[in-house]
Amino acid sequence: MIGLALALALLTSGESPRLHDLRVSNGSRPFAGDGRLLTTVSPNGDGFRDRAIVHFRLNRAATVRLDVLRTDTLKPGRVSKTIWRVTRRFRPGRRQIVWRPARGTEPRTYLMRLKVGHRVYMNLPGRRRRTPVVRVQGIEAGFPQRSYAPGEEADLRIATDASSLRLQVFYYSSQVGPRQRDFKTAGTAMTGPIQLDWRGHRDAPGRLRFIRAGDWPSGLYFLRLTAGDGRVGYAPFIVKRLVPRSRVAVVLSTNTWQAYNLWDENGDGWGDSWYVGGTRSVDLRRPFLDFGVPFRFRDWDLDFIAWLNRTQKQVDFLSDDDLAAFRSGDELAAAYDLVVFPGHAEYVTAHEYDLVERYRNLGGNLMFLAANNFFCEVRRNAEILTRGRLWRQLGRPEAALVGVQYAASDYGAREGG
Repeated sequence: MIGLALALALLTSGESPRLHDLRVSNGSRPFAGDGRLLTTVSPNGDGFRDRAIVHFRLNRAATVRLDVLRTDTLKPGRVSKTIWRVTRRFRPGRRQIVWRPARGTEPRTYLMRLKVGHRVYMNLPGRRRRTPVVRVQGIEAGFPQRSYAPGEEADLRIATDASSLRLQVFYYSSQVGPRQRDFKTAGTAMTGPIQLDWRGHRDAPGRLRFIRAGDWPSGLYFLRLTAGDGRVGYAPFIVKRLVPRSRVAVVLSTNTWQAYNLWDENGDGWGDSWYVGGTRSVDLRRPFLDFGVPFRFRDWDLDFIAWLNRTQKQVDFLSDDDLAAFRSGDELAAAYDLVVFPGHAEYVTAHEYDLVERYRNLGGNLMFLAANNFFCEVRRNAEILTRGRLWRQLGRPEAALVGVQYAASDYGAREGG
């Protein structure tokens, strides 16, 4: 027996160091959806879900390095950014490393990469999960639809472990007035703040019935949710008209908003966008990163909306869904003399392309204020949007509709006014 034990010890000592039984926890109660390789933290200093604990077992003594990565493939030449790193020497057995995110760490998922010896453990897009992911939770909120008419009800989905929330609706406007202005979206308050007890939903998402009251103008609105610890979340929505009131329609590119949204719903550390790892479908109900404001929305949309409000132009705002609700270009032409696409109208369905083309052929006026419009076909199945081929590959180059065609970009490295 002694000889066998000695032989096993000698064999073990020759093995390269390995990590086994990887898992992660937050030292408190799990949030809904958490599992062995996903945990939710909210680093606000209240002692509840303030830390992420990475557990593992080492087969032999080794040096372990842990990198916490922010994945971001929308920036050329950079897949991820290291926001925290620690290197420690461990003896064999069960060990752990604790990451305490700084207060104010941006809400999103963070991927953990571990290195021991020559072995690197890391999740890759579309592959089987191998390493822990930490979701830093802010206030995640989203409406099931992208636009609402007066009196329509919506079941707002909210995920946060804040014990109380203050809710207030803002209209994006650059007009100067006595009413309170929102610091993030430069909006004008349309309602007073409402306090909400959220203690019963600290471990799972909850739903809140929301009714848009009042004869508000058609436009872009944000519901702002504020917690007592300073966390802020936003849920954008469009107020539409059931019957057109203006002869000018402004279409906000809500398909593109979600195409560029790197919100990680499945918790693998990579944004659920077709810009990451070949994923071809996105869920239109996801909340947005960056406190609920769509990616690059300030660059593509807000200046034009501000100008409309500043000059008191009367227009009807539409989402991609509202545009697609027109049965034909003839119906669109009967409603509007001008259709404006102020943002990045990159992803449109075949029906949208057909009706806008028909609208143009009937003499309707089109205005495109950004690049890369009507670039790629998408298909809608319930709340899932799937990317198809480029329109030019389908024999319908965007230049035939827009008048110009996208060739290349420097991703905003050089900009001019």
